[in-house]
Amino acid sequence: MYQPMGNVLAISYRFPPQTYPLAIRVDYFLKHLAQTHRVRAVTAAPQAALRGVEVHHVPERNAARFTRWMRRLRLQKISDLLLWPDSFVLWILPALYTAYRLVQEERPDAIVAFAMPYSGAIVAALLKQLTGLPLIINLNDSPTCPDVNAMYPSRLHAWANAAMEDWLVQTADAVVYVSKRNMERVRRRLPKAHQNKLCLIRRGVRLRDAPKPAARSSDAPVQIVYTGGLSGWHMHRDADDASASTWKTWGRAALHWWNHWGTYTTAPLDPRTHTPVYVGQAVQRLVAAHPEWAGRVQVQVYGNTFPDDVVRRVLHKYDLDSIVQVHDPQPHSDVLRLMHEADVLFLTLPDRPDGSPGGRISAKTYEYLTTQRPILAAVPPGENHDYLVNKPGVFLSRPSDVEQMAAHLEPLVDAALAGTPSTFDRSHLRTLLQSSRRAEAFSAVLEQVVPKLAVSTASALPSSPREACTAPVAA
Repeated sequence: MYQPMGNVLAISYRFPPQTYPLAIRVDYFLKHLAQTHRVRAVTAAPQAALRGVEVHHVPERNAARFTRWMRRLRLQKISDLLLWPDSFVLWILPALYTAYRLVQEERPDAIVAFAMPYSGAIVAALLKQLTGLPLIINLNDSPTCPDVNAMYPSRLHAWANAAMEDWLVQTADAVVYVSKRNMERVRRRLPKAHQNKLCLIRRGVRLRDAPKPAARSSDAPVQIVYTGGLSGWHMHRDADDASASTWKTWGRAALHWWNHWGTYTTAPLDPRTHTPVYVGQAVQRLVAAHPEWAGRVQVQVYGNTFPDDVVRRVLHKYDLDSIVQVHDPQPHSDVLRLMHEADVLFLTLPDRPDGSPGGRISAKTYEYLTTQRPILAAVPPGENHDYLVNKPGVFLSRPSDVEQMAAHLEPLVDAALAGTPSTFDRSHLRTLLQSSRRAEAFSAVLEQVVPKLAVSTASALPSSPREACTAPVAA
């Protein structure tokens, strides 16, 4: 009969079968832990379920209705000022009550928490202060990462986010990040006693889900594929809108002033590059240079959540209607198939006009690297760029550098149209990027914090969380 070695309580607002990147990470971390430990979880996710995990559902408590009314009244600034650290703050107290009750019923050996949203991490930190239990927090992206939170409702909110992150780190026994640059930035500002709590475990990929690509038809157009959401559509729509009346233009200017009054910016970002506009313009250049390629090169975006009319207006504005096609979110299995069937995979992030390095790394970076397809990565200086340097089949450019993107695409498109699409051997990366390896690294951190949970005592345990997850850093 199965006898669990330990008892772990997990707290995460997101949870499988949701397809958020965090929910996928929760899936493979907790599945791995559940093989040897009893795992109970507190979550807000509806229909939450995971094999081997006892799930306790605390209904969503977010301020969606309030923020929706504030937007309609053009008073979103008020909700931004009040709802901190995010709109899920109302979930903290009911989740804390449920988690504390579970601790009273059966005291776990450790608490593990997953963010973002940060509400789950706050619940776990408060629970640790109430119970004294060991705590590991998977923060993923830093709350103070300028690429994730570039603009705050006020300078006070920026200070509060930094104070919250410092409090979480100092309360926890170990904190996991997915970005080395973010982790080191936080480490530098921490007291020396807490610096070794931080460790890097990058996102992983479930390779068993990877499909075999279908054979490509000789007359099929070249497909440049992007998977995931894009956030810069409104910036293109609002800029230089000649069709807008004077009153409408003034109204937008006044609304922009109101929404940005008193805000505090930590890093200048250009959201316009987080769209397919610039890669579409690169394709336009290719077609201008090779008229016979007209209609034979397409940009496909899967995962749009913006209103269709906004997307159509932006594409029409830049005459990209026949080049760029935008689709709604797809099931994850379909997304994987589309990635493996693409001729070129496209990745982009908001640019940093001042050239300063950022700390964000896109979750799709790792999934792209498990394919054999060429990757056009239009990313700013920083973590994502540094990670992709020298990776086989990766072509780097700045997010708005249309000329460089066109230069990278030209030989790739030419080869695909000739019936010999470019492929690259990344088999060595597939092994390193497996979600099972990430889960093992997370377990190593847990075992270092709570030695009694160690599955094997054959070798000495690492001396700190930082040492426990040193091996995955290079991958």
